[in-house]
Amino acid sequence: MSSTRIYAPDGTVGGALGALAAAPETLSGQRLVALDNGKPGADLLLGETARYVAQRTGATFVGVRRKGSAATPCEPDLLAAIRAEADLVLTGTAD
Repeated sequence: MSSTRIYAPDGTVGGALGALAAAPETLSGQRLVALDNGKPGADLLLGETARYVAQRTGATFVGVRRKGSAATPCEPDLLAAIRAEADLVLTGTAD
């Protein structure tokens, strides 16, 4: 009699997640950056959305920044630059 092995496709479990930052009470006066993850059209979608949010809320749109790839974390130097220039980051697209 043969046996069948079944492997879980979910991979290894990562470390503990960090706590989310508290949401500001208002966006007015906040500096907003869009982080393009490198997927096609993400710069346009996120940039236009961030501009719209800024216009509607009194936030200041400070631009679109692009990380290397959707498959990798944000590079440390880019993350440091974003922290220095923005209070809020708009990011996240999916296929």
